[in-house]
Amino acid sequence: MKKPHDNTFQLKDEKATLQFGAKLAKRLPNNIVIFLEGELGAGKTTLVRGILNALGYKGTVKSPTYTLVEPYFLHKKNIYHFDLYRLKDPEELELIGIRDYFGDSICLIEWPERGKGCLPLADLRLEFLILQIGRSIKMTAQTEAGEKLVKRILEKK
Repeated sequence: MKKPHDNTFQLKDEKATLQFGAKLAKRLPNNIVIFLEGELGAGKTTLVRGILNALGYKGTVKSPTYTLVEPYFLHKKNIYHFDLYRLKDPEELELIGIRDYFGDSICLIEWPERGKGCLPLADLRLEFLILQIGRSIKMTAQTEAGEKLVKRILEKK
């Protein structure tokens, strides 16, 4: 694989984060792992809401902090939203059968560093940073699938 793509997007408000999520949703393949990294309140769950809403989900999207994972089945896509913030030990992921979620699915994982050793390599890392006004998201592809996704995001306006 060539040098990974590294791109940063400035998002001025919640609406911009939802729009970026919608843009991402239109380009997601059925087999991808995305790590969502950043401090509390940085916009990780808002991005997931933008993705899910763009795929037709009409319900409330909240971070599955206590359940660890929330499944969504939309338009022939299996989407799993993980929040590992309260995870005490990465081995807890083995107890929920974490490996069964990866495969023909879209996995969006908040706080992935807490599952280190039990998670696969992310195809794409999204690093959220809180700015004085808005947020920034640094997008880094880590696999060939991630590279393809980044190219699709950058090619289509």
